[in-house]
Parts: sequence; structure tokens; C-alpha cells
Amino acid sequence: MSYHIVVCGSIVPDPLQTLEPVTGPQGPALKNEMMLPAVLDPWAGHALYEAANLAKNVPDSKVWLVSLGPKAKLQQVMMNVAQKVPFELVVLDGPSGGFTEAEEVAAHLAKAIESIDGLDKSKLLLFGGWQSASRGTGAVMQIVGETLGIVDQFQGVDKLEPQADGSMQVKERMEGGSYLVSTLSAPPAVFGWATGTLPEPPNNPQVGMQNMRFIMPAIQKAQPAQVGAAGVEFKSVELPAQRRETRVVKDVPAADIAREIVDWVKG
Repeated sequence: MSYHIVVCGSIVPDPLQTLEPVTGPQGPALKNEMMLPAVLDPWAGHALYEAANLAKNVPDSKVWLVSLGPKAKLQQVMMNVAQKVPFELVVLDGPSGGFTEAEEVAAHLAKAIESIDGLDKSKLLLFGGWQSASRGTGAVMQIVGETLGIVDQFQGVDKLEPQADGSMQVKERMEGGSYLVSTLSAPPAVFGWATGTLPEPPNNPQVGMQNMRFIMPAIQKAQPAQVGAAGVEFKSVELPAQRRETRVVKDVPAADIAREIVDWVKG
């Protein structure tokens, strides 16, 4: 069996930058957000690399990346992502920050997936991040799947192994470093990826050139997507408070230090 793999992934500000929340005319935002360098959401990145690896090992499979974000920023990010793995890009031009409603984002993503030319839903594997670096709700992929009528969903996936009989073995993260192992008889299905098992692929200029032939036209044809947080009121937006208490001591046994740490945690 071959697969049609659709990866949902947006862009986020580079996490190495200092992110300062502010209240703007349209509600909460990040200070100088359009000036911040952007990257592909790390969770979505893992999903994309796993999708490309699966497509490489299963003949006649194909990968699409569906992304909602400002197309000017997407163009910058895709210059780098395009060199990693082969895929076709589907673009929605709209905001990509964390102050948008998950249901609105999911509705636009589902509509974009429905419009992909040549997509066979009987072969569809819908990939995305289990969480995201912009919102962390873990809701978007579930809503997209439900909107498309896909009831088999797996979250916190670290490994996906096709079997000889056409089924797939899925390993989902559980507490204590354990895995929930399930068997999927056949597509369609939704997979919210954790970190997976693959490293980030090295840059390949040849793959980049092949991808950019389709990426630039896709960005130019990007459909506008009006997403926000209609009906949601943000009372305040601020950075998490940081608290640090330091005490320098000498000649204290390790057991006493450990006991004091435990007492501090309990208190």
C-alpha cells in the first residue's frame, strides 16, 4: 500500500529570541513580531521528517506540507526547510501566532486539505505536532481529523512501523517512559507526533532546488485565511515570573543537602 501523507505545520518565532508579549490594537501579540526570525514549528518539523522517511520507504507515497502563516515569513523559512526533505507545499496566508483560536485554524486547514488535487482519502495519513511551540493546546490536529471524518487518532506518537500485512504499528508515549502500542489496520488516521526517532536531515541543495520549483508558485497562490480569537477576551499577557533563591554553603553532607531540597519541594 502507498500513502498520501499530509503534514500540518506552521511557523513560529525562533525560540532563541527574546519573546515579549504586548497588547496591540487587535489584542495580544509579540513585540516586534514581524521582525523576529521564524522557524518551522519544531513539533511539526518532527512530523515532516517522519513523513518523508515513511514515504521514502513505501513506494509511490507522497508528502504534502500544509502551512498557515504570513506568506512573506513562510517564504523565508521554506528556503531552509525545502533543503531537508521532498514535499509539496500548500499555503494559507494568515496569522500564525499563539493568540488565535484552535477551531478557526483547524477549519481552514481542513478546507485546504480537502482542496488538494489528487489526494486519495483512503490512503490519507494526517501528520502534525502533538503540541506546538506557539500554543501548546494539542487541539488543532484533533479538530482537523474530526472535521475530515477521521476517527482513528494517535497522539504523542514516537514511532510508526508499516507491517507486511498492510497494517501499521503505532507507539504512543505514556507516563514513566512507557509506550502504548496499537495496531492500525488501514488509513485514514491522524498522528500527533512527539519527537519521533529521527534526527534533523542534513541540507541537500538538490532537494531544495526541486522543492522550490513548486514552493514559490504555491506561496504566490496562497489563499487568505482570516483567523483570530473571535469571542475570546484576554485579560492579560505576561512572561512567566522567574524566581531564584541562592545560598552558598560549605562542608555540608550530601544527605543533608538532599533532605533540605526535599523539604523545600514539599513546602
